[in-house]
Amino acid sequence: MELGLKGRAALVCGASQGLGRAIADALAAEGADLAVSSRSADKLAAVRDEIARATGVEVAVAAADLSEPDGPERAVTAAKDALGRVDILVTNTGGPPSGPFEDHGADVWRKAIAQNLESVIGLVRAALPEMKERRWGRILNLTSISVKQPVAGLILSNALRAGVTGLAKTVANEAAPFGVTVNNVLPGYTRTERLVDLAQAIARRTGKSVEDAYAGWEAEIPMGRLAEPAELGALAAFLCSERASYITGQSIAVDGGWIKGLY
Repeated sequence: MELGLKGRAALVCGASQGLGRAIADALAAEGADLAVSSRSADKLAAVRDEIARATGVEVAVAAADLSEPDGPERAVTAAKDALGRVDILVTNTGGPPSGPFEDHGADVWRKAIAQNLESVIGLVRAALPEMKERRWGRILNLTSISVKQPVAGLILSNALRAGVTGLAKTVANEAAPFGVTVNNVLPGYTRTERLVDLAQAIARRTGKSVEDAYAGWEAEIPMGRLAEPAELGALAAFLCSERASYITGQSIAVDGGWIKGLY
């Protein structure tokens, strides 16, 4: 299927590794030009070179700390300066610390809110107006299965990803008349650096091994295995494409059937 992404300009956040990198790879494979963003300019430079060599698309670096007040605007501005515009915005930041409610003081909550909620607000605020002017745009938020079924030990993620979902649904309705779609992708248990961190945290908390943590997750998943990042990247590329022009305001899980609810 031709997705109609060739020549589109995409800003992919959290693209130095993990799911952000997988989404950047998928968009580039479809011919989209990229600005890749994360806090590490050095890592981004390596990613830029690897994707450019593999696909031949234009790849720019838009390094920024999205948890800082001016970080989202700096990332979007850098992408516009390099590519001329931002047609596609993929919001993505690292997950907040795990642990129960009592483990997290006010400072931890403030940092998590800045990183996982305010960053999305800032990115959308910076990119949406010009998308509406051009009457075409795609905003895709990387959130979590926790917005449909809260995950034990992830109180910060459970709360803040739900906030992003409410934001996205409202913006989707407001932007729809301008040809701009807003959707969320909900990764399940996927083989990324983040999952390694969570497995190690579970091992410390329970005294079990990291392998036991992986086995426990796999036992909960009807497909009996963890996801690979490229499987989420494929969905992301479709939702950012011309072919998904009538899909907006949706939260779609890539979880192997882990979520037990009907919606």
